[in-house]
Amino acid sequence: MDQILEFIGNNLFLTTAFLVVAAMLTYNIYADIAAGANIGPREVTDLINREEATLIDVRPISDFNKGHILGAKNIPMSGLMKQLGTLEKHKDQPVIINCRSGAQSALACKQLRSKGFEKVYNLRGGILAWQSAGMPISKK
Repeated sequence: MDQILEFIGNNLFLTTAFLVVAAMLTYNIYADIAAGANIGPREVTDLINREEATLIDVRPISDFNKGHILGAKNIPMSGLMKQLGTLEKHKDQPVIINCRSGAQSALACKQLRSKGFEKVYNLRGGILAWQSAGMPISKK
């Protein structure tokens, strides 16, 4: 215990930086869990089947055409905020956002929440996780 206190005393800047980073990571993880923001393929199918969720794919059209989740609408990330008007009618329904790996769709979820969408979910792992789970994709 004395060595820990001595280390903290000798490395105050390093210790403070560690605590700040740890707090930010904890907050980020807790915020995602509390919001129910990330869901897996099974939860996606449940929301689509039970609550008629809208599925938005934010990948570029070229990637979308190579394969996407059946029923998904393609609104590339670069034009998401410009297409907000087309999503307004889905504001009270669950909206599921997906991309290739889940990173861009997480950003899209944050943007939609800031515009008043309350039921926005990110497909954790994106289309890659969807395919890994053995779920079907469409090329039409």
